[in-house]
Amino acid sequence: MEISQPCVVTLTWTLKDSLGRLLDELDRPVEFLVGGDDLLPVIEEKLEGRKVGAVLDLNLEPEHAFGHYDEQWVFILPKSSLPDSVTEGMLIEARSLPDGSTPGLAADHLLTITEIYPEHVVIDGNHPLAGMALRLHLKVVRVRAAQPAEIKRKSVGAGFFRLKASPTGPSRGLH
Repeated sequence: MEISQPCVVTLTWTLKDSLGRLLDELDRPVEFLVGGDDLLPVIEEKLEGRKVGAVLDLNLEPEHAFGHYDEQWVFILPKSSLPDSVTEGMLIEARSLPDGSTPGLAADHLLTITEIYPEHVVIDGNHPLAGMALRLHLKVVRVRAAQPAEIKRKSVGAGFFRLKASPTGPSRGLH
């Protein structure tokens, strides 16, 4: 079966930064919906027309991956406005923060707690890979027709490249 929208592709990959440092390795195959929200548009474009066994090496600049780093998406909140259980590296949805804490971000926007100080917390709304040029080596393991429920949901559940609406474009998701 040839990859075309909508279908489900099963992939493995190695993701590195532009200096060749390993960021992620998916050695067990994972399914993604082509024509949904599971993959970055540039990855879907490069997969179109490929078949099982295809191997691709993609160089993704920030504008085609997780966007450029935006300092305006870094927020400082009083530590007292967050639960005591927060830790550095924790992901939190904007909706769980006090109203007005993250102006311009959608309620489902994910933020990372990057620093915790005695009186305040630094929260970053940028994707952890924002601003980075990425090198993605991927292999197509399987291709199948998408189920109606997957098409309606726009996902098979994989999350690394999942996109959510945000004011400046795609930048959400971690697997």
